[in-house]
Amino acid sequence: MACAHGLIQRESVFTIDASSISFGEGAAAEAGPLLAARGAKRIGLYTDARVAKLRPVEIVKASLTRANLDVVVYDACRVEPKDGSVLDAIRFAKEARLDGYVSVGGGSSIDTCKLAALYAHYPADLLAYVNAPVGEGRRVPGPLPPHVACPTTSGTGSECTGIAVFDLVEKNVKTAVASRALRPIAALVDPTFTESLPAEVVAASGFDVLCHALESFTARRFTAREAPLTPDVRPMSQGQNPWSDLGSMEALRLAGKYFVRAVRDASDKEARHGLSWAATLAGVAFGNAGVHLPHAMSYAVAGLSKTYQCAGYPSEAPFVPHGISVVVGAPSVFRATAACSPERHMEAAIALGAETRGGSPTEAGEILSDRLIALMRATNVPLGLEALGFARSATDALVVGTLLQKRLVDNAPLAVDEATMRRLFEGSFAYGEVP
Repeated sequence: MACAHGLIQRESVFTIDASSISFGEGAAAEAGPLLAARGAKRIGLYTDARVAKLRPVEIVKASLTRANLDVVVYDACRVEPKDGSVLDAIRFAKEARLDGYVSVGGGSSIDTCKLAALYAHYPADLLAYVNAPVGEGRRVPGPLPPHVACPTTSGTGSECTGIAVFDLVEKNVKTAVASRALRPIAALVDPTFTESLPAEVVAASGFDVLCHALESFTARRFTAREAPLTPDVRPMSQGQNPWSDLGSMEALRLAGKYFVRAVRDASDKEARHGLSWAATLAGVAFGNAGVHLPHAMSYAVAGLSKTYQCAGYPSEAPFVPHGISVVVGAPSVFRATAACSPERHMEAAIALGAETRGGSPTEAGEILSDRLIALMRATNVPLGLEALGFARSATDALVVGTLLQKRLVDNAPLAVDEATMRRLFEGSFAYGEVP
């Protein structure tokens, strides 16, 4: 496997984009004044059926009402949204004639809200704005109505990004729309919202945090890209850069300190709040650097899985929670990418609490991989693709589904081809004991 350093290195500028972020207890109660200040009057509150009955929605809805805003609730967001559920959400937004949006929930509700706002405001076929080669990759024509995001999990970072992901059922693969126009105007992060989450949800979403930070920290350097013809076409996934490094490393340090504690003890507020802050930092980091191969692989894993069910999540239909679909490939990936930046991989492993055993940089990949597997064991998540119900005969389909994720694959520090992808999946089926 060759490291992707032979590319034309013409880019010398990186861009810092971020939503306005308010963090702390009571932050979500600011939704009403923020949207009123933007001139919005009719607000769509997007959430899912379970969260709709909980305190976060009550708090946000009360804030909107106090601001004299007309509120209509859409509580049919699907956990791990599919194209059908997205189309339903778009239809609701069109019929309700909304001029502002607020999302309350995990990344699935936030992403659904982003897509509803986009397609209601700029109607088009569902694949029009989807990343190529799955979709047309059409640019979003202009600004969207204001959207305020209030996360209730500590993981996806969707409240800070211009990315919205959904499952394209016909092709058995997840895909995404990526545009700065999708980024919420504000992220209102109340860490107390995570205190009642089941351990399984904290584990899955926590691995999403961890992989956001790891992938941003080890992505292809921004200087490896050609400079854009105009600044407005510089990609959001611009590669690892000094800004993203700050958020990634602090998120890794916090995850190393709090992740396992947050999973094991719901009463450990320090740990749950610390992991929530890590999620916010990682969201800002990967929103500017982008992620790479573990996320690219996860889109195929989630799209092709038909039988796995995870405790703590809705049981209406089988699906793999996003953070789990990401982390099952991560140990295999970081073994391979370590050769491109061994010092970075070692630094990340240390931040996550790895015992380096006096290891040299040449062992960084194994040390980081072993630490990830140890964290998977400590939080009781599936240890590889076999535990998700995949047979090795599925490798071909997994490879094909991953290579469709060009935006993510191209952000890897490795030059990736079909043979490379095959080796990474073959290394992901089952993880043995960590020494």
